Amino acid sequence: MNSAKDPDESAESIPGPQKATFLGSQSARWVAVVAWMGLIFFLSAQPRLPNVMPPGLPQIQDVIGHFTVYAVLAALLWWALRGAGIRHPFLWALATAVFYGATDEFHQSFVPNRHPDVFDLATDFAGAVTALLIVWWLGARRGRA
Repeated sequence: MNSAKDPDESAESIPGPQKATFLGSQSARWVAVVAWMGLIFFLSAQPRLPNVMPPGLPQIQDVIGHFTVYAVLAALLWWALRGAGIRHPFLWALATAVFYGATDEFHQSFVPNRHPDVFDLATDFAGAVTALLIVWWLGARRGRA
């Protein structure tokens, strides 16, 4: 029996640099933003979206849809911008989400059975602001914003 340790065995126990996973990377944050923007573009390119609300409430679906997708977009943008070290990520996330909403409404002017609507853009803005206020509030509760 040899009491000497195998050099390869002892090398494994020496801590080395941590391997970054893709999900924790800055790239993953931007992939999530671009993928979400792609989903919004895809949905906007559809002449009709299926109605998932009870009969008589199609306008509610439109409002909930716009509010939700732009709330998620603003939160993803904040996450990516903050991770990139951008100053004022809340402001840039809001401006980018609203700008994308405006371009989305313009895009809809080229889609059959769709049309640009200022109310939709206002709903996009409301969703983005709400998400960013929630992000700010959660950060403030944890002692960081």
